[in-house]
Amino acid sequence: MALKTPTLRVDRKQLKCPPLEEVATVLSKGLQDVFSHVSVEVVDCPDLTQQPFTLARQGLGGKTALVESGGVPFLLPLVNREKLYEMQDFGKLTGLESFLIIGAGAGPWPHAGTNCELMANLSVDGNKVDNQSRIAKVDPKDKSCLLETLPEKETRHALLGNLFCTEGKPGKVLKVHCRHRIGEDDFVTSLRKALASHYKNEAVGLGGTFLLKEGKARQHVMPDFSLTPLHTEEDLSKWLRFFNMSAPLIAVGTLISADPGLDLRVQHFHSFSHHGEGGHYHNDTTPNTAEYLGYFNLGESVIRVDAPIETHHIGRD
Repeated sequence: MALKTPTLRVDRKQLKCPPLEEVATVLSKGLQDVFSHVSVEVVDCPDLTQQPFTLARQGLGGKTALVESGGVPFLLPLVNREKLYEMQDFGKLTGLESFLIIGAGAGPWPHAGTNCELMANLSVDGNKVDNQSRIAKVDPKDKSCLLETLPEKETRHALLGNLFCTEGKPGKVLKVHCRHRIGEDDFVTSLRKALASHYKNEAVGLGGTFLLKEGKARQHVMPDFSLTPLHTEEDLSKWLRFFNMSAPLIAVGTLISADPGLDLRVQHFHSFSHHGEGGHYHNDTTPNTAEYLGYFNLGESVIRVDAPIETHHIGRD
């Protein structure tokens, strides 16, 4: 089922967009309990096409939106293989002909030949496509992680996705730099909780990228689809393949401080690298040496595409 299907449901909500300087203050205060070193600033976005981030466009500015497509209920307890989405069409939902999409989702299994993780990194400008998206899958031989770059024309994802759609222009962004984790929460959760604590039920969404500069991270890669129904978090954890992956890791995704009634996954980041590792980020495993550098922008709206009618809350961490 592609986005062009007339019966595909699309819901939209405007998000609260405070001044970036206010958000920087909120994040700086909230992160103090999780990291011993915290710096949050509003800066001109660096050229993110360059090392170490290597995104498909320079910035995170211009018109922005969080896009959540599908959902975990299309994967669990058993997969719905019909759920395939064309990411090139997502820009049209925001009225953009030229845009960048980055974020986390399930990869295009028909291309991969198996279930896989997606690290979306896609620039679309009319008919011109620069697809630098990656997928991570489990090697059936030795159960290791295989990281691959998708072909230019393979711009689909399957089942579920949490994507940041932006014009990709230069402009002001939030720069978040943290070192030495002293709290239990991971980097993404600490950002989300800081926003949630301050803004309460007002939904503030962020999209962007962060680099795990030093240390290692616990990440999972989905194996091929389970033939046995997965009904609980324990079932899911036994099925997933977990790895301790090494920095530098480049993560892309979205988070939102509160769900405005759209059955959202409130945080979701996947990482890729240039040394063959990538997957779904959970947390660093080396808190004393962990160092994060992130660039984020606010989402002006959230667009909910094809929300599952029958839902559950398993597998949303």
